[in-house]
Amino acid sequence: MADAVVTIVSQDTSSAPTREAPVTRFIDQKNETFIPYVQILRPGDSVVFRNSDNTRHHVYSFAPARQFEFVLTPGQSSDPLTIERSGIIAVGCNIHDRMVTYLYVSSAQWMVRTNVDGVATFTLPPGDFDVRVWHPQLRPGQTEPKQLLHFSDAVASQQLAFTLALLPDPRGSRDRERADYQ
Repeated sequence: MADAVVTIVSQDTSSAPTREAPVTRFIDQKNETFIPYVQILRPGDSVVFRNSDNTRHHVYSFAPARQFEFVLTPGQSSDPLTIERSGIIAVGCNIHDRMVTYLYVSSAQWMVRTNVDGVATFTLPPGDFDVRVWHPQLRPGQTEPKQLLHFSDAVASQQLAFTLALLPDPRGSRDRERADYQ
């Protein structure tokens, strides 16, 4: 499944990679869609929202990890929003109900969003790891699927497969009452 977040945590904390300096990620708004659907961040990273549409957007989140609200006119970008706390931040547009994006903020040692084929690739040192998968369409109350991974120098690569029970994609249908709104 595309846009799943795969996190890996070593059971041995001495094998953790060095923390990179905070970065700024971008979420664009094109064709009344947030791009990307899921953005991964670490605490301390920032996010900027850009409006590449020819209509305004009212971007907001009421998530405990970071609350914000602002209006972006066509061609406008937000100031960088620093995200200090881990958590999942659902972001919507108060004008276009089907617009949604998710900020997945974690201090997991390794973290990646799956590609369009649903594949995530990591380079890991030998050791034992907890591997978890999250997707914004996981059914409410369902815990993140988890597997244990033992990786050694004797193995060139390993594959894990996860099965996710997902809700329908909320971005699929346009707002009927606002279909002609510009």
